[in-house]
Amino acid sequence: MTIHRGGCHCGAVRFEVEAELTGLSTCNCSICGKSGAIMAFVPRDKLRQTQGQDAQTDYQFGSKTVHHAFCSTCGVRCFGTGEGKDGEQWAMVNVRCIDDIDVHQLEISKRFDGKSL
Repeated sequence: MTIHRGGCHCGAVRFEVEAELTGLSTCNCSICGKSGAIMAFVPRDKLRQTQGQDAQTDYQFGSKTVHHAFCSTCGVRCFGTGEGKDGEQWAMVNVRCIDDIDVHQLEISKRFDGKSL
């Protein structure tokens, strides 16, 4: 597994994630459609916030089961967390926030229709 580092636009929030950048997805729901996230899903213990724990605001909507954390200064959503139906803790990393990634070279393999939910 590769460790990737990234953060928000202003640098207040930083993270590390252990992941291979495969199986990436996009979604057209009301928040993903507006934020343009390219998502990598990993077990929660593979994501570590290294800076800015107090620099984020938590946003929840709908069923309020997903925590959409975003930087209180620049508004960028680097990652979110939640719990699966089986109780497993997961994290979603916005691949656009990983340092030195050319998102135009990535393969998006899943397009989730969250708008229809």
